[in-house]
Amino acid sequence: MIIDGYAPSQMIEDLRKYQAELEIQNKALRYSQQEAEGASERFATLFSNVPLALMVVDEEGLVLASNAMALRLFQPLESDAPLNFLLPFVGPDHTDEVAVAFSSAKQDGTSEVHEVEFLAGSRGKFTGDLHIARIENPLDELAHFICAIIDQGPLLAERQALQESAAVLRQRNEDLLLSENRMAAIINSSLDAILCIDEKQCITVFNPAATALFECPADQAFGARLGRFLPDVERALESGSVPAQAMLGEFTATTLSGRQIYVEISVSLERRLRTRAPLRPLDSDPAARRGQHSPHGAVTTIFARDLTAKKLAEAQRTALETQLRESQKMQAMGTMAGGIAHDFNNILSAILGNVELAKQDTAPDAAALVSLQEIDKAGRRARDLVRQILTFSRNEPPKRTPLQLAEVVQETARLVKVALPPAVELQLVFPEDLPSVLADVTQVEQALLNLCTNGILAIGNAKGSVTIELGQVEIELPFSNRIGLPEGHYVTVRVRDTGGGMSEATMQRIFEPFFTTRQVGQGTGLGLSVVHGIMQTHMGAIDVHSELGHGSVFTLYFPATEQMPLGVAEPEPVPEVKGSGRHVMYVDDDQALVFLVSRVLTRKGFAVTAFTDPHEALAALKTGAADYDLLVTDYNMPGFSGVDLLREAKLLRGDLPVALASGYVTPEIEQRALQEGASALIYKPNDVNELCETVQRLIATPDAPH
Repeated sequence: MIIDGYAPSQMIEDLRKYQAELEIQNKALRYSQQEAEGASERFATLFSNVPLALMVVDEEGLVLASNAMALRLFQPLESDAPLNFLLPFVGPDHTDEVAVAFSSAKQDGTSEVHEVEFLAGSRGKFTGDLHIARIENPLDELAHFICAIIDQGPLLAERQALQESAAVLRQRNEDLLLSENRMAAIINSSLDAILCIDEKQCITVFNPAATALFECPADQAFGARLGRFLPDVERALESGSVPAQAMLGEFTATTLSGRQIYVEISVSLERRLRTRAPLRPLDSDPAARRGQHSPHGAVTTIFARDLTAKKLAEAQRTALETQLRESQKMQAMGTMAGGIAHDFNNILSAILGNVELAKQDTAPDAAALVSLQEIDKAGRRARDLVRQILTFSRNEPPKRTPLQLAEVVQETARLVKVALPPAVELQLVFPEDLPSVLADVTQVEQALLNLCTNGILAIGNAKGSVTIELGQVEIELPFSNRIGLPEGHYVTVRVRDTGGGMSEATMQRIFEPFFTTRQVGQGTGLGLSVVHGIMQTHMGAIDVHSELGHGSVFTLYFPATEQMPLGVAEPEPVPEVKGSGRHVMYVDDDQALVFLVSRVLTRKGFAVTAFTDPHEALAALKTGAADYDLLVTDYNMPGFSGVDLLREAKLLRGDLPVALASGYVTPEIEQRALQEGASALIYKPNDVNELCETVQRLIATPDAPH
């Protein structure tokens, strides 16, 4: 049958096919339903059990669903407010930020807000990150969102702990950097040389003081062995007997140029787990050196203190002590000279006086007169030498006058030839037109006599010669500094001998008082020290050159002057002395001198009363002071000086002329004597004629100064 052009059989077939398709679709639908139900169950399980706070929230903030984790965070207790809306549980400072995040999630699908402060009921507050994801919701016009809240409390605590730890670490690094800078500044500014060496004795630290002390740049010192500069210290450290902290004492060091210096060493040994790289003074940034470590080992720090100044001070102190000893020796010599001058002057006065009397009693053609004249010359020279020794020992300035040294040398040569051995020849070399010098004749003669005597003794019994040579020279630097004279023009006197010469050690001591290499009886050790003192008082110097076996040369330097020598004044006529019976009291503790003066004054017509005891003289004055026309007394007498006798005599008779006699008259002695009322001072030993003239003058004009 055909219905509306459609065969029933075909219709049935089509219905069966359609039914089959419906069954297939039904099976697929049931499968999809099962899968959907399974997915829904899995989602519900995941939603409930995931360890995150999850909520389903619509765009109005209504909480449609929340898992157990969310409830524990926002509603820890049943009495807490229910979790119906999310925004009331957001802190007031983050409400607007969360609302904006939901709007962004609605448009973009997702949004995040970090470190949001949430309210947690009775728990208080917690901080968490809010993650928002939009859920498709075709059945509702309101957008739905799934919100995940991650509690950041533990992470924030850990982050804060890490931040605090990082801050502490940064502070420690800054302190370490500051300490390194401070240590570098201390090392670099230290006045002592500081060196550090590793276990191989190689230098790793070399501060600027070490650079200056060892005269070596730091870059050349790094890596060099300690023995390059301190070999003895290196050996001491290698021996292993040095403690960790020790003062090793004084050592000899060597600079880069090989010069030896003296240093004081102390060491500090340190065992490190790791040692730093060399601390170079040129590295201004310690951070640039951070991390540069050498292998593990011991580090030794060496402190070297320069002893140059100390050694110089010790040398200066030694020199000053030597000068003090020499000064004390010279002072002792002066004291000794002053002590014997009184007796020696009395002896010379007796000799000269008796010679003068003997000459008066000797016929002009007598052969003995020549001998008496020579005795008189020798005595006068001894008188001048005693006076000079006293002047020199008391460090008084000499009486220098312009003179030609040739005349002094000729006079000295005449005296030297008298005692010259037969095998020794004396030679004189005089150039012409030598300038004058300011000098004391007696002192220059004494210096030349001492040098010639020294040369003769150096030659001994051998055949040789002593040469006195005059010259002139212009002294310039550096020679002027060596002999201690200013630059200028000088007249020289060289005394050269052909003796055995001297060693360097002997030449360093020849000017010391009492130093001598002669045998007992051949020298006192005072000759060259006297010469040295004479040249100092003349603003000059003495230089010595000598070699063993080749003789010695002593050169005296006198500053030249343009002043011309003074002419010899004509001697004044000697007035005739007539005592005319005038009464003179003479007091002296020397019996020979009292005997001499009594004879001399008696011959001249004076009446003389002499005493060797000043107390007896004072007693005689007390008995009859008016009987005497003049009192002459010695200045220095034991127990009762001439000044004491003068003072007592003036008390007894104020107009009695009094003369004081002394072997050494200084301005101080003269001033004191005049203050006490003395009429004159008589120098002993004096010429007997001068003594008589002074006595007559004082008697004739007692108030006139003399």
